Amino acid sequence: MNNYELILILNPDLSSKFDDFQSKFEKTLTDIKFKINKIENIGRRQLAYSIINHNKGHYAIFQIEGPSEAAIEIESKLKYDTSVIRHLLLKVDKPSLEDSLLLLESKELKRSAQDDEQKSEKPKSAKSESDNNSSIESSDASQESKDGEK
Repeated sequence: MNNYELILILNPDLSSKFDDFQSKFEKTLTDIKFKINKIENIGRRQLAYSIINHNKGHYAIFQIEGPSEAAIEIESKLKYDTSVIRHLLLKVDKPSLEDSLLLLESKELKRSAQDDEQKSEKPKSAKSESDNNSSIESSDASQESKDGEK
């Protein structure tokens, strides 16, 4: 049994349907005697260059184990799968069960985007509270001026 790392770039339109693709692909792998050690769903990322008129792609990394004959078969199936834009099957000496750099980078980008979003929401809420207080004060002042005129 050989260890492999399979990197897939999928059609970005399938990002919302990745779970369906994943379950079908897992079944395909198990049917041709592959054992899945780890799956990393990286998500949508910008491509370095346009591939088949796509500027983004949905990345996934599979750590799998199986015979070399099955590797040839999976490559031929991936070649004709329309949902796969690019694929790369690498034979590795031992599988790396740690998170990949791509996954760590995408998690960090999501975390920083959420932090920026939270920071932008806090000043707006504080500003709106001060606007409400100032409008209440100004309405009180106008009420006092009307009372003073009568």
